[in-house]
Amino acid sequence: MYIIEMRNITKIFPGIVANDDITLQLKKGEIHALLGENGAGKSTLMSVLFGLYKPENGEIYKNGEIAHINGPNDANRLGIGMVHQHFKLVHNFTVLENIVLGVETTKTGVLQMQEAREKVLALSQKYKFDIDIDQEIRHISVGMQQRVEILKMLYRENEILIFDEPTAVLTPQEIDALMQTMRDMANEGKSILFITHKLDEIKQIADRCSVLRKGKLIGTVDVAETTKEVMSEMMVGRKVILSLDKKEAQIGETIMSVRNLSQRGIESKSHKLRLSNINFDVKAGEILCIAGIEGNGQTDLVYALTGLAPIDNGTITMNGKDITRAKIRKRTESGIAHIPEDRHKHGLVLDYTLAYNTILQTYYSPEFQSVGFLKDNVIMEHARKLIDRFDIRSGQGESTSVRAMSGGNQQKVILAREIDRDPQLLIAVQPTRGLDVGAIEYIHNQLLAQRDSGKAVLLVSLELEEVMNVSDRILVMYEGEIVADVNPKDVTFAELGLYMSGAKRMEVAV
Repeated sequence: MYIIEMRNITKIFPGIVANDDITLQLKKGEIHALLGENGAGKSTLMSVLFGLYKPENGEIYKNGEIAHINGPNDANRLGIGMVHQHFKLVHNFTVLENIVLGVETTKTGVLQMQEAREKVLALSQKYKFDIDIDQEIRHISVGMQQRVEILKMLYRENEILIFDEPTAVLTPQEIDALMQTMRDMANEGKSILFITHKLDEIKQIADRCSVLRKGKLIGTVDVAETTKEVMSEMMVGRKVILSLDKKEAQIGETIMSVRNLSQRGIESKSHKLRLSNINFDVKAGEILCIAGIEGNGQTDLVYALTGLAPIDNGTITMNGKDITRAKIRKRTESGIAHIPEDRHKHGLVLDYTLAYNTILQTYYSPEFQSVGFLKDNVIMEHARKLIDRFDIRSGQGESTSVRAMSGGNQQKVILAREIDRDPQLLIAVQPTRGLDVGAIEYIHNQLLAQRDSGKAVLLVSLELEEVMNVSDRILVMYEGEIVADVNPKDVTFAELGLYMSGAKRMEVAV
């Protein structure tokens, strides 16, 4: 008998069958991975199980008995919890308040928090979460926010735990800690459904893996007996080259030059510098990668370069012209393109159509407007060309609301918009975060194509494998400083890790 069985689930959205007659079976105490391309229907299927969507067809069983799930409260009553890819937390509430939200204990209308506090502290200690439960969510790291989401499930004593892309926003160290936590929970008899794109993680932790492609279940395999190559081919329907074929870089002139850049930080009220005396050049024909553990100044640096935040000292030049105080539009017009870290916050207007999102940087140009009125026919035709060129998939083509698209296709919209402007410097921040192997392969090839056409690429990544495989040169940041400038051919993963943790540093010359 299975603890959860989803039988013949069909879920339809306008223009697309997200889940097409899928049957999924979860055993008690197993870690079951759900693998598929962006838009394959993984999150939709788990949202059906959690009660966020009502399927057009199919039934859910728990321990052999039919389960009626009309919303998340029903799911919670059945012991089903979910950590969403985009966390569902109230940012001005404390950790403790977020954990008890919805299941509060009250006495004569007054919140009773002492018992909850003791239970949460005990759970935090048991799973070695090391979290301050009185901190507001907005003041803790993304990794800590995820721990809050896990504690929410544990506090509700959920026995079926759904993790939707849980490692997409974590550092390598946080990923290791999460894997250990999941293993501990499975050993205690909890059953885990684990949505991921990362084949290494599936091999590391999952017992079985179900593969979805274009809304259909391709098959369920025993992970120990199945290679990564077989799983990736099941996922995308073709052989995927997991290693990158890269020519020797043809280094050209300096495109961007940064000198003595210092900054107090995006939200810092103190005098402590978030960026201290940053110096580097990015040259035509190279991919320069900024590596480091999250929170060591990479975001501040990108904000400074793109104009999203002012700097305190230093200069930034583009093709020899000083753009240190230039507005964002002037910087983009100088030849800078930007794939932002948070595609929802800084990359897209989610309630705009795909077509309108492709012109966010150029809507004011004569090509797309006349006397203040947008040329809709031209914009739609432009979007159709980008959809074909960049293989962007959506239910209703250029008229699709970007909010309704998968993460990978949202990322392709941003990539298409930025590359279409023919920039001289492409700043790509976590460009493959949360993407499947097919989409990652595509993005990497696009970055290489930019580099091979004589453009400069500044890549910011937390993925060590991406750092080592894609870059021609690596700068490592630690506590707001550049502590290493290395060639990926001359450095090991272990040595890179030492620089990233601050255990080792070198004199960096520009």
